[in-house]
Amino acid sequence: MGMAIEDMKDSLRRRGIRLTRQRQILLDLIDKSGQHLDAESLYQMAKERDPKLNRVTVYRTLKMLKEGGLVDELDLMHYGGDQHYYETRLKQEHAHIICLRCGKVEEFFGEPLQKLRRQVEAHFGFQILLARTEIGGYCSHCQVLRAKEVKDLTAVSAGARRG
Repeated sequence: MGMAIEDMKDSLRRRGIRLTRQRQILLDLIDKSGQHLDAESLYQMAKERDPKLNRVTVYRTLKMLKEGGLVDELDLMHYGGDQHYYETRLKQEHAHIICLRCGKVEEFFGEPLQKLRRQVEAHFGFQILLARTEIGGYCSHCQVLRAKEVKDLTAVSAGARRG
């Protein structure tokens, strides 16, 4: 189970980290957007709220939040290349389901993840502190599009062989 946003703020204060207006803006954006945002998207959104905010501040704040264990940095199967995406650790553990064609990200919560965690801990005598699960594939919409592409390609190559 994750921590509430107020707990995150307390955690920062306990470590002597001032929750500046700019840090507050970033934390709120990551927490409330409901999306997995990369640093550049966060910067653009934060700048709308505070035009004085600069890119360096955003990157430093993300690094500080990550090091403090308040946000997770994800690569989401590198769908978007090298960029990383951020989410707060407020949520219970979940898996990220990424469509490798359109980039849509879904989140899966449920007992199977907890069961897997318990099995790994029991089997290896391992204490899990952090688990990330990413599953790549094709969403139902992209499966239909891919099937159509394959059909079209097959028709084109069959026509080329006849010609």
